Amino acid sequence: MMKSALGRFRVISIIEGVSTILLFLVAIPMKYALDIPMAVKIVGPLHGLLFLIYLVMLVSTWASQQWPLRMFIVGLFAAVPPFGTFLYDHFMVKPLDSP
Repeated sequence: MMKSALGRFRVISIIEGVSTILLFLVAIPMKYALDIPMAVKIVGPLHGLLFLIYLVMLVSTWASQQWPLRMFIVGLFAAVPPFGTFLYDHFMVKPLDSP
């Protein structure tokens, strides 16, 4: 999976998706429900970095794979909600990576 640009993009999109879930469903509730702000101070910047890497990899993969603009735009929007990158990978990217 890591040998191609598409495979590397799939890996980073899964990692970014996990960081989104950790931020929204673990760190933020810990901050507000349990008064533990340190969780957001750790997970927040990590998620931000992974989000930027995801965007760079999306642009790179879009250009190298010559995807239509629609694939790029859906990839942008998929990065916002929790589970979005998983759905994007499963329904739009994975079929392109299958041998």
